[in-house]
Amino acid sequence: MLSESDLIKIRRHLHQIPELALQETKTHQFLLETVKAMNQKFLEIRNPDELPTSMMVLVHGFDPQRTIGYRTDIDALPVEEQTGLPYSSQHPGVMHACGHDIHMTVALGVLSYFSEHQPKDNLLFFFQPAEESESGGKQSYELGLFHGRWRPDEFYGLHDNPDLPAGAIGCRMGTLFAGTTEVNIDLTGKGGHAAYPQDANDTIVAAAMLISQVQTIISRSIDPIQSGVITLGKIDGGTIRNVIAGHTRIEGTIRGLTQKMIETIDQRLKDICEGIGRSYNMTVNLELNQGGYWPVENNPELTKRFISYMKSTPNVNFIETAPAMTGEDFGFLLAKFPGTMFWLGVDDDSQLHSATLKPKEEAIQHGVDAITGFLEYRMTE
Repeated sequence: MLSESDLIKIRRHLHQIPELALQETKTHQFLLETVKAMNQKFLEIRNPDELPTSMMVLVHGFDPQRTIGYRTDIDALPVEEQTGLPYSSQHPGVMHACGHDIHMTVALGVLSYFSEHQPKDNLLFFFQPAEESESGGKQSYELGLFHGRWRPDEFYGLHDNPDLPAGAIGCRMGTLFAGTTEVNIDLTGKGGHAAYPQDANDTIVAAAMLISQVQTIISRSIDPIQSGVITLGKIDGGTIRNVIAGHTRIEGTIRGLTQKMIETIDQRLKDICEGIGRSYNMTVNLELNQGGYWPVENNPELTKRFISYMKSTPNVNFIETAPAMTGEDFGFLLAKFPGTMFWLGVDDDSQLHSATLKPKEEAIQHGVDAITGFLEYRMTE
């Protein structure tokens, strides 16, 4: 079984070899070697051809009533590390700036424990590529990775949180992460001379009206008790001050705490774009791309059990948390399988996706102990 010092060495090695979505070849190889070094008596390893950098490990239980899934993400971000750590990223321009090296290490620690202590139920460990982009969770589901004995009855996963004390477990009933939708809007009218607006069809004026109307969606179409966000962060139109722009592009993002809320916002945005097109006699093309970044909506029954266990366990520092507007593709899997996502505190002044993120490594063993304990408890029910 991996010791705390073993886990820290593993984490530091993973931190040095960060790789972007669907390019996690060195990471996959290291994970495979680490798992193969464990006791293989209860383990079955699968490397799906459909998603080559993914890995699935099934721990066969001695009296399985269910299969409990545990997912960890393995990719990194296109960020140039600025921590100054002796084990900093060896890959220029790529960094584990979201703490996926912590996630993987905790998963390996839990897997190591159950490789030596056969569980009652089957346990499925899923090492998932492409969380930061490319919708790895959605891809894994749509490629058919979860079938037969590889299908979990319930799914769990964590995300590190620099705002919580190192080793603390955070969770909540309901939504933990918001769902996200990318927004692209192209307005196409007719360009012309600034002195002759009557002979042109100004897309910048139409875009300004569209942006103003979009601001009413959250304030007038969403329950004020709920939370949603629309940010139109980029607008590109025109070439010079005295030419009326015949094309303008707007780019932005939508965030919502439930899939229903996101669908409501999407529909209202479609209505506004259609209305602007008619009002200004131009083409308004709206592209909405949610991909696999659905809201992370925790299953009520399973999450109640999870929180109850964490609250009642003396060595666990449990903290009830608010929902976050950041996205996480585990939400897609939780829409297909009941389960729970939770936080692991890593206590750092820097935020996730920051070039200076330095999670506290003492969180790793706390995470392993809390998750191992919960899984053993879950298998007694």
